[in-house]
Amino acid sequence: MAGFDDLAAFAAVVRAKSFTRAAAQMGVTQSALSQTVRALELRLDLKLLNRTTRSVSPTEAGEQLFRTVEPRLAEIEAELAVLGNMRGRPVGNVRITATEHAVRSIVWPRLLPWLPNYPEIKIEISSDNRFVDIVAERFDIGIRLGGDVAKNMIALRIAPDMRMVVVGSPAYLKRNPPPQSPQELSEHDCIGLRLPTYGGLLAWEFKNGGKITNVHVEGRLLFNRSDLMADAAVAGHGLAWLPEDMVQEHLAAGRLVTVLDDWGITFPGYHLYYASRRSSLALSLVIDALRIPKSR
Repeated sequence: MAGFDDLAAFAAVVRAKSFTRAAAQMGVTQSALSQTVRALELRLDLKLLNRTTRSVSPTEAGEQLFRTVEPRLAEIEAELAVLGNMRGRPVGNVRITATEHAVRSIVWPRLLPWLPNYPEIKIEISSDNRFVDIVAERFDIGIRLGGDVAKNMIALRIAPDMRMVVVGSPAYLKRNPPPQSPQELSEHDCIGLRLPTYGGLLAWEFKNGGKITNVHVEGRLLFNRSDLMADAAVAGHGLAWLPEDMVQEHLAAGRLVTVLDDWGITFPGYHLYYASRRSSLALSLVIDALRIPKSR
């Protein structure tokens, strides 16, 4: 019987939509991966992929093969992970996708002291603000705000609720009178956040007296990372709408001040979620490490 490494290689290329990205994920060279997939096409006597200089997509036969083998490969990997628990020591790979704020504030601080205890567990952390299908993209753990967790997932709260604040530097607010309502933000230079999922700009959300208001702000600066928005606000380039915990040190030091406090909104805190109740020992240990620390 022919081996099945070529099927796994083919599935990786389809998922990544790129030989380059798939090769990097698998730890092989692009040329080796291409040869493996080409050998599979020769073995089946079918063209499975349409290749261009910019993209890779499955043919009709390739799409049918991918739908057939992908769930079975996932089942095999899950079973092998469960069997790995019988080794008596935690071994394995755990892939995590989280927003860049969650990585900085939760994931990395909690894993940093944990890592030396489990040298045979490999961790991959993908910092991404877009919505991610963790099953389709082969992540073991997703971390998003409670309201953004995909349905039919096993979810676990790992952070308290997140309060959003509008902040600016004292110098900026000296030049520009502080807004008294969200509508007055149109008179201000607002630092925006570009959303990766749809390419649009994040609307600022406010709540007052039970009424929620969304404001589409404008300004000179746009970023796709909230930490850069905070830096720009500290430098006096405008107002930014950010998680309060992210700018707490700046607020305490007086580098930033809040405005529109009566309109502040709070979102359900970060939740960890995953797809299967049958998890490897490595995955279980990572989940435990990311839980809310017990108070002493």
